[in-house]
Amino acid sequence: MLPHDAIKLGLDVLSDVALGRGRGQAADESPVAGKDQPRWSRTPHPAKRQSRAGQLRALRQHFYRQVVDTRNPEEADRSLRLLAYSLVPSPGARPDEDWGTLQAEAEQHGYAIGARLHDVAVPVPTTYFPASRASRSVYTPPWQRPGWREAERQLRDGLAEGVIALDRHNISSDDDEYQAVIRHLGEQCRAFVHLVISEEPSAPT
Repeated sequence: MLPHDAIKLGLDVLSDVALGRGRGQAADESPVAGKDQPRWSRTPHPAKRQSRAGQLRALRQHFYRQVVDTRNPEEADRSLRLLAYSLVPSPGARPDEDWGTLQAEAEQHGYAIGARLHDVAVPVPTTYFPASRASRSVYTPPWQRPGWREAERQLRDGLAEGVIALDRHNISSDDDEYQAVIRHLGEQCRAFVHLVISEEPSAPT
């Protein structure tokens, strides 16, 4: 099952007095050269623009609130159950250190840990370079990993309300793919993702 069926910018604008113009200027307008005088085009205020990382974090939090708001009254006092998930770099690596970190994070937020699942980030024929190519590493997409597929199964069966992972790269380093996974869990499994380390911008390509 494929889940994806689914700088600070701104100009330092001179005042009307400095420009020698008599007309007013809105705070969120910037000059565009015209024939006789500048035209003013409206651009979003920097504070209103949101980074992709911020959008992904907001989407993840949206599905968390959805899970909390739609719980049955008899479940309100029960801790949310999360599946601990880790992606290890090689077959010989163990996720033991991750388990300790995930357990501590869960306890801090009042979650209960259910199953612990992990996969190995090994190349397979359908792997590809993620958007962040700084490390030039290949990895298996989430829906092709046995551990992640098991996590989805348990979420669909209502055995947990979410997944907890160390960071987004345990799920996917590709923004679009990561967003599709969050949406799939939220819309199809009524579940959410909790991260110990919140989303970070992708490395430059």
